[in-house]
This record gives sequence, structure tokens and C-alpha cells, in this order.
Amino acid sequence: MPRVPSLRSRWASALAGLAVLAPVLTGCGSSGQSGAVTLDWYNFPDDSGALQQAADRCGQQSGGRYTIRYNKLPRGADGQRQQLVRRMAAHDSGVDILGLDVTWPAEFAEAGWIREWTGAMRDRGTADTLDAAVRTATWHGRLYAVPYNSNTQLLWYRDDLVPTPPKTWAEMIAMADDLARAGKPHYVEIQGAQYEGLTVWFNTLVTSAGGSILTPDAQAPSLGAPAVAAATVMHDLATSAAADPSLPNQMEDQNRLAMESGTAAFELNYPFVYPSMKANRPELFPHFRWAPYPAVTPDRPATVTIGGIDLAVGAYSRHADLAFEATLCLRDRDNQLTNALKGGLPPSLRSLYQAAELTRDYPFAADVLAALDTASIRPQTPAYQNVSIAVSHTLSPPADIRPEKDVADLHGQIQDALGSKGLIP
Repeated sequence: MPRVPSLRSRWASALAGLAVLAPVLTGCGSSGQSGAVTLDWYNFPDDSGALQQAADRCGQQSGGRYTIRYNKLPRGADGQRQQLVRRMAAHDSGVDILGLDVTWPAEFAEAGWIREWTGAMRDRGTADTLDAAVRTATWHGRLYAVPYNSNTQLLWYRDDLVPTPPKTWAEMIAMADDLARAGKPHYVEIQGAQYEGLTVWFNTLVTSAGGSILTPDAQAPSLGAPAVAAATVMHDLATSAAADPSLPNQMEDQNRLAMESGTAAFELNYPFVYPSMKANRPELFPHFRWAPYPAVTPDRPATVTIGGIDLAVGAYSRHADLAFEATLCLRDRDNQLTNALKGGLPPSLRSLYQAAELTRDYPFAADVLAALDTASIRPQTPAYQNVSIAVSHTLSPPADIRPEKDVADLHGQIQDALGSKGLIP
């Protein structure tokens, strides 16, 4: 993998190249009607209406001191990050609240683009919040964002095909082989495309095998035998009857659609698939069940990679005090409950997992909480984007993986990625 310019030089280039945009970007209104300040919140595009409802509710509860304008970022994570990077590199004072993928806080904090949460605000932003979720928002022991929602994958399966769910990957692949020989739906749907989802799959398998991608100080690759075991699982699935022919191109939504089409017996995916199956395939829904993510080895439960969105306050916001206050409102109990029920996104507040309002329509809440309590996180480093690209490029397509050789190659590529101190625009 070719080395890329240093983080410092790329920040300088970004600033120079985008400075001409600053007057336009900072003109994205910060004053509202009737004297109220308008806070601009940039987050992923939500079609359920939950995020807009949260913005409206918090504006109403502010007593006329502020309103929140929800600005939808592009649909893809890469596009979301790119827009935020460009705005912050241009010192855009019109970005008050940022919705960050859980892999971005370290990068944005290192660049000086988001504000630290301290004192009473930190206490309020972490109260009743899942430990793993707080870790994603922490960099060098300091809190730079607060978890908005969390996320994790479960094993989803059809109990008309598989009465008892598998406990390990080897067991699941064997079950799929048996179903294939019987001429029944048998695919295992998983994210095999060359993108972040493939890195998440690998990270989950590595940590489930007792290892990590980086050393604890995030200064060097770790990998080793656990990474070889993880790569072997990926190769074994991709070369078995369990592999969907479109595995090398599949992402989460394609997995969902494949499961709903009736050709699969298993799916590793996020909870959004549950309401979708209920709405789209009511005849299959009674047989759509869930179980813990399969283990790599029988003696060690899986440690599933945590997902979600963290909310940060922009370093250049002209209304930082109000932005901190509004951020706490956006991720309060009522808004997280709405986000879970309407948007299908698991909360980051622990107490909600015992709330009847959630468990009534979220019957897998206890399983999600159990997965989040033992969750792994992706490598925390400002060069994460470079590390993720190295992983997804090396291990794609999964059927071509040569476990020992590819892990050895990946070790060198990750070392180069870390050396770049990267920020990929």
C-alpha cells in the first residue's frame, strides 16, 4: 500500500484548498427567527423521521432560546465523513453539532475540530451510558463526544429451517452445508464487499479469537494467530455452500433483502432487519428469530464490534454553550426511545433496555444489551481510515483469502497506514 502524506501536511493542504469556501460555509445561518439561535446539526440521513422529531422537540423545549436545523449528510459513511472533514478544515462556524461514526472521534479530536466535554457536562453526557459506547467517544482519556445511539449485530435465522441456532461459525457453516444438500434455503448473509463492513467483520472475528488488530497503545499492528483464525473463518465461509454468490458485493442492506427473499437461512446484521422483515415478509416473520453472534472457538464467546453515532460540538461553533445543551437534549431518554422504535437503532442509555416501552416492540433488547456489554471497539487511532482501507483491500474478496500470507501482508500495510498519520480527505 503506498504511503500517503503526513497528517499535518494534509491538514495544511486541506486548509489551503478549502479556505476559499469558508465565507460560503460559515454563511450557513446561525441566527434563527424571533431572536432564537439556529444550531446546525449534521448527521446521517434518517428516513424514519426520528432525528427530525428530536430536533423539533429539543427546539420546543428550549423555551425559544434555540432551534435545531437537521442537515442530512450523504448516505454513505465515506461521503458523510468527507463532507464533515471539508467543513471543519475550512473552520466552518456553521457546524454546531456533528454526528460522528464511532470510528471518527479520535481523528476529529486530534485535528482540533471538536470540543472536549468536561465537568458537569461530561457527567451528564455519560450518566447511564454503556461503557463501550463511552469508550468510542474518548481519546487519550478525554471525552470528545457523547453517544447518541449504539449498535451491534446479532445472528438472525429462520427457525423453520434451523430449530436450534449455531453457537460457532464452524457449526453454522456445517448447518448451511446440510441445508444445501437437502435443497433448502441455506445462505449465510454477511458483509463481504470491499468497505468498512468487511473491516467490522474481521475485527469482530479477531477480538472473538482473543486478539486485536492494533496493540493496546495503537502504535503498531498486533494481529498474530487470532487474525489468522479470523481470516480462516472468512475464507471457509466464502468457499462453502453457505456463501451467497454475491458475497463479494454485499453490504448490510443487500443482506437484509437477501434474507427477505427467502434464499438464506442465516444473517449477521443489525436490528433494523427485524421491523423490515415484519413489514415486508409477514409470512416469513413468524420464523425470523435471533441469537448471539457465533463464536470463533467453542470456549470463547464472541465480542461483537460496537457501532453507532457519537455527537460532538464543533470547535468553531459560535454558540458552543447552547450546542452542548442541545446535544444533551438530542440524546435524552425520550429521543433515544423514539430513535429505537422508529429508526430501529439501539439506545446508548442502559436503563432503556429494561423499559417496557422498548422491550414491548424490541423483544431482542436483552440480547442486544448482552452483546454491547461485551463489545469490542474498532482500533482507536487518527489513522483509522487508513487502517480500515488496508484491511478491506487485503481481505477482499473473501474467497481469495490466504490466511497466513494475507495476515503477514496486512501487518506491513497497517504499519505503513499508521506511519502516514493519516487523514484521507
